[in-house]
Amino acid sequence: MDQISAAIEKNWPDFLDLLKQVIEVPSVKSNPMPQAPYGTETRRVLSLVMDKSAAFGFETKVIDDVIGYAQWGNEGSDYIGILGHLDVVPAGSGWDFPPFDLSEKDGRLYGRGILDNKGPIISCLYGMKLLKELGHQPKKNLRIIFGTDEESGMSDVPHYLAAEQPPVFGFTPDCKYPVVYGERGVVNVALHFPLPDDELHQFTSFQGDQFRDHVPDYLSVGVAGQTFEVTGKRSPSNAPELGANAITLMAAQLAESQKVPPIAQAYFRWICQSFHQQHFGEGVDLALADEDSGKLILTPVVMQKAPEGLLLEVAFRYPVSVSETDVVTRLQRQLPLGVELEVIRSIPGFCRDKESTEIAKLSAIYQKVTGNDPTPVTTTGATYARKMPNILAFGPSFPGQKGIAHNKNEYMDSADLRMNLEIYMRSIKALTE
Repeated sequence: MDQISAAIEKNWPDFLDLLKQVIEVPSVKSNPMPQAPYGTETRRVLSLVMDKSAAFGFETKVIDDVIGYAQWGNEGSDYIGILGHLDVVPAGSGWDFPPFDLSEKDGRLYGRGILDNKGPIISCLYGMKLLKELGHQPKKNLRIIFGTDEESGMSDVPHYLAAEQPPVFGFTPDCKYPVVYGERGVVNVALHFPLPDDELHQFTSFQGDQFRDHVPDYLSVGVAGQTFEVTGKRSPSNAPELGANAITLMAAQLAESQKVPPIAQAYFRWICQSFHQQHFGEGVDLALADEDSGKLILTPVVMQKAPEGLLLEVAFRYPVSVSETDVVTRLQRQLPLGVELEVIRSIPGFCRDKESTEIAKLSAIYQKVTGNDPTPVTTTGATYARKMPNILAFGPSFPGQKGIAHNKNEYMDSADLRMNLEIYMRSIKALTE
């Protein structure tokens, strides 16, 4: 057992104690308060982590109460950056463990944020602490940057970049392994289906847990005095094939009901034909793919009654070789007459040089620790790497692990978390030598 492995073994209980303290803060974005733009709990968890970082002997700084960092080294202005987040999505319902606590059962750790992203970013902080205690002397500065708005738009990063220069290289431990050299473009569109007043008045509001980060698993609506209700299966919106979408299930039901007025019924029939189990664009002439990133993915995420009719929000994740204009133009050609399209979210993709020296270093460490294929990959997800120059995603999920982060009973196997800590410690050492 080398020094790094021995240090992890010796200090594992202490690391879990720190992680437990961080997970116990229910750091879901809420209403702004004085000195807490994203709410008191996100600010509280940032203060906690800054205090711990200072106690470990690192220089700390908080910027505009939304983002902070712990720095090791004083070798000029350039630095290696590791960027993660301390905010989490709401707990939701149906947990078998307290969501805002660290629980363990049969070698598996549970808690909101254990995977996304408190477990991985606290692993990086604690790994930096252990390397410092082992006597490693960084030849390059290292900053671990803690954001608090990743789940709700990443508005924290512009605050950071207005005050600090970006890293010369670095990673965000908020995606998957191996190294992620490209991220697909993301565009969300609102489709406005106009209805005459006599039809619109027959609908109640749609009820259900609908948000763009996941496939909705329940939906109900009243039409002409009758209640329609469907239950699907929740999954992340970038893996819709793992779920059962309550919106398209509802559309299928309403398309066949005689209670639904004719114009609305035609719309639901189109929604069903275009999107139900058509996760890769087959139903709307968007079956696009490339070698780097694979197939386009689409997910209906929100259905609402609106003042002029019905509104459907659809999220698209498109290949790195495709443009947003391509996606929107092709979709517009498929819309029923009178339906209007509005772009409501736009995040361009990127593709970087997968042959770079830094990527080669991280890939070699990943292969050495895990024995897995280190070939760099792309992702359907959207990470801080889109907002911060010179950052790539690296971990924490291993191949085959999907659909865990935003669900009930969010978990990481203890062995996987320990392996992440080792990967990040060895990466920090290699990048700062």
